[in-house]
Order: sequence, then structure tokens, then C-alpha cells
Amino acid sequence: MGRLEGKVALITGAGNGMGAAEARLFASEGANVVIADILDAEGLKVEADIKEMGFSAKYVHLDVRNEDEWNDAIRETINTFEKLDILVNNAGILLRHIVEETSEEEWDLVQSVNSTGVFLGTKAAIPEMRKNGGGSIVNISSISGLVGSTATAYSASKGAVRLLTKSTAIQYGPENIRCNSVHPGIIDTDLIKDEIINDPVERAKRLEQTPLNMIADANDVAYGVLYLASDEARYVTGSELVIDGGITAQ
Repeated sequence: MGRLEGKVALITGAGNGMGAAEARLFASEGANVVIADILDAEGLKVEADIKEMGFSAKYVHLDVRNEDEWNDAIRETINTFEKLDILVNNAGILLRHIVEETSEEEWDLVQSVNSTGVFLGTKAAIPEMRKNGGGSIVNISSISGLVGSTATAYSASKGAVRLLTKSTAIQYGPENIRCNSVHPGIIDTDLIKDEIINDPVERAKRLEQTPLNMIADANDVAYGVLYLASDEARYVTGSELVIDGGITAQ
């Protein structure tokens, strides 16, 4: 039996990168997966891939900044799979500017996706999890939510996710709704492909900063998310799972 057998999971930003890896892994472990994204073609491709593997999936269009779209996505999840057990708030954007170079518009955009989107998703999912007698919310933060960085707005948004996670955990723990955050380091995804992965100098610099001397792929994060989503983590809430090759241990 799969580690998520019979469970229903909604994953945002699942059209590519870590979200897509999480969706495929969750489906292979027995979950019915709702793939949510603004990238319709990519999201539908992930849905098709999962169905081709013989598993169950449904794509829904979702701009995480929009509360009405969140309510629609939750409603579609219930109409399709009858319940919601797991929410992975994975969608996010990265803009890298220091304080003086960060415009108010850039600040607002990053916060609206990375932190407000997590808040709206959590708020929309809790009533359905309550009906099931519990659930698991996994919020994708970053090591930039633990330590400072040159990406001012991004770091602030991911720090907000970290503490929203803890607030959710203590507020809804009595209802068996768990909430944990995941803090990836350097992961080979489109988010940093041009900036780091395909730049030999920057890539070498990041490898030197990483004790394990490697750059992770999306599945390295997906397996950590799988653990927190599963009943194996039934006594884990309000915690931070750091997946960074040792960067923040220094």
C-alpha cells in the first residue's frame, strides 16, 4: 500500500519544478492529486503524465493571490474527489534585489504570491480538513526564510511563511490539522536555472557553500514533503524541515 493511499492532495505551483515532482510522487504513493497552477498547458501535461502512469489526477487553474479562485479550486477538489486531506502550498516567485533596489510594486507582488497565497490557501483548506477529522498542510518556505539574503522581498515572504506555519500549527493542532514548513536550499528548477544552474561561476560558488557539494533536484524536496504529508508524521507539526545540503548548518 502507498504512503498516501486513499488521500486527496492539492498542490499549488504543480505545473513544473518541485510542485510537479511532488504531484507525481504523491500519485505514485496512492494519493488522488489536484494539480493547481496558472500555467494551464504545463499543469494539464502533469495531469496527463500522472494518468498515463495509471494514477488519479485533476488539473485546476489557480492564481493563489485570488481568494475566489482558491474557493473554486477547493470546491472542484471536493466535487471530483469528495474530500481534501493534504494541501501543499508550493507556488512561489523569486525576485532578487537588495532593499534600495526593491520597488513597492515588486515587494507587493512577491508578498501576494509567496505569503498571502499561502494564507488564502490555508484558510480555504481548513474547513474541509475539519470535516475529515484532520489533515496536513505543508508550506514550502526556503532557507531564505531562515537566514538573510540579497533577495529582500523573497526572504521576507518566506520568513512570513515560516511563522504563519507555526501559528496555524498551534491554532489547529487540537483539530488534528498539522502544519509544517519545508526550507529548500539550492534546487535545480526553472526558478534559478538561468541565475545559478546554467552559470558556471555562480554554480561553482554555490557548490562551494554547500557541505554536501551538490545541487539537489526537485525529488529531493518532494520526498521530504511526502513524509510531512503522510501519517508517518502524525506527531509532527509546527516544525521546519531543512533540505539544503548543510548550507544553514554553517
